[in-house]
Amino acid sequence: MSTISLDSIIVRSPDQVSTDLGDETVILGLAREEYYSLKEVGARIWEMIQEPKTVRDILSVILRDYDVEPERGEHDLLALLQEMAKEGLIGVKNEDAR
Repeated sequence: MSTISLDSIIVRSPDQVSTDLGDETVILGLAREEYYSLKEVGARIWEMIQEPKTVRDILSVILRDYDVEPERGEHDLLALLQEMAKEGLIGVKNEDAR
């Protein structure tokens, strides 16, 4: 698995289905047949990556919409995206991998 950077492009994997349930989003990863749950900020990120987005663009929205320090926001976003990639829920394209 490649490292995710601010310039990486993120998109949802086709091997999942998801739905909103109240204040959370529930995802079924089809490859592993496991359920995942995302609360407010994670659900917002999931919503944003319906279409390909750079990590930098996602971070910009998070920093604008939520009261979080930039370093903490970047760290937490990258950690979440790495976990999602590991679980096969997202695809990651790095610009240098063309």
